[in-house]
Amino acid sequence: MLEARNLWKRYGDKVVLEQINLKVKEGEFITLVGASGCGKSTFLKMLLGTETLSSGELLLDGQPIPAEPGADRGIVFQQYSVFPHMTVLQNVMAAKGFQRPGLTGWLFGAAKRQARDEAMVMLREVGLENAHSLYPAELSGGMRQRLAIAQALLGKPRILLLDEPFGALDPGIRADMHELVLRLWREHQLTVFMVTHDLKEGFYLGTRLWVFDKTRHDPQAPHAYGASITYDLAVGNTDHRTFEKIDQSVTLTEKETDKLYEIN
Repeated sequence: MLEARNLWKRYGDKVVLEQINLKVKEGEFITLVGASGCGKSTFLKMLLGTETLSSGELLLDGQPIPAEPGADRGIVFQQYSVFPHMTVLQNVMAAKGFQRPGLTGWLFGAAKRQARDEAMVMLREVGLENAHSLYPAELSGGMRQRLAIAQALLGKPRILLLDEPFGALDPGIRADMHELVLRLWREHQLTVFMVTHDLKEGFYLGTRLWVFDKTRHDPQAPHAYGASITYDLAVGNTDHRTFEKIDQSVTLTEKETDKLYEIN
């Protein structure tokens, strides 16, 4: 379904990602971990189409991924991507309207009724049916993330992109969201890419875990080299020593990583 061939991403003289080579089958749940600033979210944005690669190839079904977001790729961010002036129902219906041609995305007549019916079905799936008339400010953090997921799924995407969607949630709510995402992944037969800083979360949710890290370092030019995928693990096949090594690298910030290699 997805393939990257010698993918590189640079911002001016700063190399963020280098030599990314991978293949992903439809239906996999990929979790992405790594130190802060190592390019995980940048890679997610390239999948979405809001960032372009500097060199190499990123292919979806054998064709270059379009350089703009599309209905086949839905995304949920850590910061709730909802419209504060709209009700829960209106927010989800808006996701349907944005798929229509034209500048406004307004829905009328039969199209509006159909969008409302589909939105209510999706709200029922994520447990927000009884909150459809509330505004985002009246929702808890977990409910707002449920709303963002409903928005992303209403367009029936093949690929769901999750950029640290549960990082700001309390542990109990986070556990509920884990179960929700796993259920929706199976029911909608999605291919999921999820960025997380929580290694245990990555192993719990994913069928496959990628670790982004730098393999080359220059103390005199810390941005001369970018991160690549240093581990590509099938979940359930990781020994404890490897887990601890990955966990230590994930908790480092980009600045701490550069300093560590400068000292060594």
